[in-house]
Amino acid sequence: MVRWWDGSAWSDVMMPSGPGVAVRSTPADAAPRPADPEPVPAKEPDRPSGPSRAWTVAVAIVVVVAAVIGTLLAIRSGEDADRTASPPSSGADPAPPSAAGPTFPPGTVRIIDRAAGISYPYLGEGWSEFDLGMQLETTETTGQYFTTQDDTPDGGLFISQCTSGPVDPRYGGAADLQNTVTRLGTSVRGNYYPGPNELEVLRDEPRTVDGRPAHLYEFELSWDVPGYDATGERAALLLIDVGRPEPALLYVSIPNTHAELYGVINRVIDAVEVL
Repeated sequence: MVRWWDGSAWSDVMMPSGPGVAVRSTPADAAPRPADPEPVPAKEPDRPSGPSRAWTVAVAIVVVVAAVIGTLLAIRSGEDADRTASPPSSGADPAPPSAAGPTFPPGTVRIIDRAAGISYPYLGEGWSEFDLGMQLETTETTGQYFTTQDDTPDGGLFISQCTSGPVDPRYGGAADLQNTVTRLGTSVRGNYYPGPNELEVLRDEPRTVDGRPAHLYEFELSWDVPGYDATGERAALLLIDVGRPEPALLYVSIPNTHAELYGVINRVIDAVEVL
């Protein structure tokens, strides 16, 4: 959070720092100040010219402003840390990395999938518009991806993706979301990953998205197949009854070569909206 100094007073309103506003959440502790030395008489320096004095004053104001902002941020960081402390562990399996990470800031660009009837955040620089053709599980495909391996043993690309579309009726419909999304998971496992592979289901649970029934099926695959940079992948399929004949499918997958991005899965799932 930042507030502004107009030369005589601080603004009444604090606001989130945005692009172009660089702040530190926890300023470094100041080093101990040495004792002041005994004053030594010295010749008074020549007084600087007008422009130089103005520049010196401006720099001094900037330094003071930075110091005060740093102090405010340090105080606020401590308060926020108290308010957002994690609850004690229940002994259950830990959530995926960054599961409790920050939400997307206001104004984040969103991908609007009108065919599926949902929208979700664009993940930013490095992610490209999905242009690799149709997914077999949906009748149309919209979304984003980035390449994690250019040349796999089967001659194709290996990618991380966040895509969506209306479910192909062959896999089922909204009447039984759990069975439909399980069949979709079996399909993507067989169509897009090297085999043989091992499956570990992480979540298989009903959810609500924008007041609409949904079901989340998340799993990890692992394999030992020569020629692939990745030896596993985490994937999540979120199936949403959007009130149309075909439910909407959101499919997010990230290989373990980029495991630091696993937290993106939860963040995107929690930010899905029904059109």
